[in-house]
Amino acid sequence: MRHTIIIPLSLTYIILGSLNSEAASPYELQQLAAAHFSAGQGISVQAEDGTILVAQQEARPVHPASVTKAATTLALLERLGHEYQFETQFLAGGPLSSGRLDGDLVVRASGDPFFVFENTFLILRKLHALGLQEIGGDIRVEGPLIFNWRPDPTGYRLKRALQGLDGGEAWTAIGEPSSRLKTIALRFDAGKTQTTSVKLLAVHQSPPLITIVKALNGYSNNVFHLLSDRIGGPQAVEEIVRRHIPPTLSSEVTITNAAGAGELNRLSPRVAVGILWELRAKLRVLGKDLPSVLPVNGLDVGTLQKRLDDGHYRARIVGKTGTFGSVGASALVGVLRTVKYGHVAFAILNSWLPVPEARRRQDAFLRALIDAVDARPWDYVPSKKPIFEDARVN
Repeated sequence: MRHTIIIPLSLTYIILGSLNSEAASPYELQQLAAAHFSAGQGISVQAEDGTILVAQQEARPVHPASVTKAATTLALLERLGHEYQFETQFLAGGPLSSGRLDGDLVVRASGDPFFVFENTFLILRKLHALGLQEIGGDIRVEGPLIFNWRPDPTGYRLKRALQGLDGGEAWTAIGEPSSRLKTIALRFDAGKTQTTSVKLLAVHQSPPLITIVKALNGYSNNVFHLLSDRIGGPQAVEEIVRRHIPPTLSSEVTITNAAGAGELNRLSPRVAVGILWELRAKLRVLGKDLPSVLPVNGLDVGTLQKRLDDGHYRARIVGKTGTFGSVGASALVGVLRTVKYGHVAFAILNSWLPVPEARRRQDAFLRALIDAVDARPWDYVPSKKPIFEDARVN
């Protein structure tokens, strides 16, 4: 059943007025949540010392949409480590003489989720420096190749980029004049060849995993689902999350798609909060904090860039959005730095509210919550460097 309720302005003003004092109690915060959301909507707000500030349908699992990506981020960092780098190797499948490779160009891929046009052109520049101009055979892919966020098992789209037929804007983004792409693009004869041996030509190393997940979380890129294959897929993500929460909460976690797509994912608000705490704990061991992997509102490009981006509330939230209208999911989770309660984690998992209305209520509630707990901006400056500049070609 779908519910849309209208909150009387007088009630909202009374509640907000009562929170202008320094003593915003859990009871008052609970009333604040009730003023913005009907009783059927799930909300959990918890201080870092374990104090429950708001609990409303906090144990009911609902579709979390892309909030799932926070769980996948935790699992990836645990299994692979924050400095993990993906390698994509380019090999000569035959002898190379006078600029011509008498064989296939072999690509050994490892599922780099951020291998895009810019990275391809860095490789093309390297191959040109080695004197390679013409491929007698074709492109041959070994392993999982993800190109521009989608599987490219035959290398067809990658080949077009190497031929200079696609991605021209990315070529200029790496600092090259547009006219030069045609002069160094590879020519493929696609003739039949027999590979007798392979020789390594170039290796592309991705940026560290922590840099990758930060960028992917900002844009909420669904390549997270493909990326999870590197650690065993969504089943592994679910297993890792369950290890990080009390056994009694296991039934409140279902992850069948590591990006939050599909219809079967479920998280309860209190489990979503628990994931944030576990992710923060893992990062702090590394001397880092949540802005290293999740976007900060009003600062980072992507889905949080324009949420509460007016001056007073900008940079107060580090978190993750989630929107999947066809299954009734609109979510926002995050952590605040507060004067009264220390760090405060929240999860708002709305079900079957129209997305614009859900976002309006989320933002209104969070403005009031930020004021009530005296949240301060995160000490964070976003990087302006394109992510491909952190890649390496050898």
